[in-house]
Amino acid sequence: MSFFTMCVLAAGIGMALGTLGTGIGQGLAVKSAVEGVSRNPGASGKILTTMMIGLAMIESLAIYALVVCLIILFANPYKEIATKLAETVAK
Repeated sequence: MSFFTMCVLAAGIGMALGTLGTGIGQGLAVKSAVEGVSRNPGASGKILTTMMIGLAMIESLAIYALVVCLIILFANPYKEIATKLAETVAK
């Protein structure tokens, strides 16, 4: 398998795992917020504010995973080394 194929697979798997974790976290956060509002409707404003801040923090993890995957795909520091190595092996 070539270096670039491995990079694409690593980026895909990394993004899948990163979004899987954040999706579960966001689902649990919304579930808990809905339960809190159903128990105490008067505190819905505070619960909503706290939930939105928490969701922003959780979503930032998915954005970090995206940035790392984009670095692997487009700004890989080992790209030139792998290309040179592939050229020497091909000769």
